[in-house]
Amino acid sequence: MISLNYRDPRPIYEQLEEKLRRLILSGAIAEGERLPSVRELASQLAINPNTIQRAYRELEQAGFIYSVPGKGSFAGKLSGVDESRRRELREKLTAIWTELLQLGEDPQELQALLKEVSQHD
Repeated sequence: MISLNYRDPRPIYEQLEEKLRRLILSGAIAEGERLPSVRELASQLAINPNTIQRAYRELEQAGFIYSVPGKGSFAGKLSGVDESRRRELREKLTAIWTELLQLGEDPQELQALLKEVSQHD
């Protein structure tokens, strides 16, 4: 279900957060579905439970999951997350696009790349 890349320069908790976010957004983890406990996932991935806890905390702050004391963490409703996440991603895309243009990238090539990416869905 989840695999980590130890050569990735990003911290493990960020990789885990991204993977879980994608699983929730894709529907692989359904709304209301219980996520593995911190201990279960730490054991599966052979990483420190604090790393799992941090990823879960970040996901909860972003609205992707919610916790029920004594019961665990569950995938949340995405209705509130969708708009704020879209806004955040648009801001990142704008910053990246602007930087690429400043570095001399051809705007038409960037548009072609965006069109190519959008056809993969």
